[in-house]
Amino acid sequence: MPHLTAITNPDADTNLIIVMGVSGSGKSSLAKALADHYGYEYLDGDDFHSQEARDRMAKGLPLTDTMRLPWVIRMRDYFRNAARNHQHSTLAFSGLKRAHRDELRKAGLKTIFLFLHSDKDTIQTRVNKRAGHFMAPSLVDSQFESLEDPRHEADVYTIDVNAPLDQVLALAIHVVDRELHHQADALLA
Repeated sequence: MPHLTAITNPDADTNLIIVMGVSGSGKSSLAKALADHYGYEYLDGDDFHSQEARDRMAKGLPLTDTMRLPWVIRMRDYFRNAARNHQHSTLAFSGLKRAHRDELRKAGLKTIFLFLHSDKDTIQTRVNKRAGHFMAPSLVDSQFESLEDPRHEADVYTIDVNAPLDQVLALAIHVVDRELHHQADALLA
């Protein structure tokens, strides 16, 4: 049976690759590598946080859903503008809540989510080794607790991140090429 393409807003002419997962899953590294590969603009969801939110997370305090909503709205509005300018983008974004993923789907771009998945121990080890990030390592548990599993959503593709970055990147490129860039070919196969 042929694989049917499942992307959001398939008729849009501006692409958005959202690399999502808990902190420490490798979102920024993969989203940057994909942006370089495709010549897209790279954005990090963390850059859309208010200073108040950054300060709170640096103290080891998780954000509430109420605190996260204005952050997601800022990203959605940014991508609506990107669509008007035909600016293809990659976004490193936790995407922990379905409602937040849905807000970004409303931006109107041809969108695919790459969900970087791993076990909590692997993620905790990565976060503990990370230097210079504003989010406290103690927040890994709250990230996993807040994550609403996206694997049943049609435009979300799961990638296990236990492999080296070059292998994760190769798999991500394969998925993006198949689902986002060659959707007509996929439907005809």
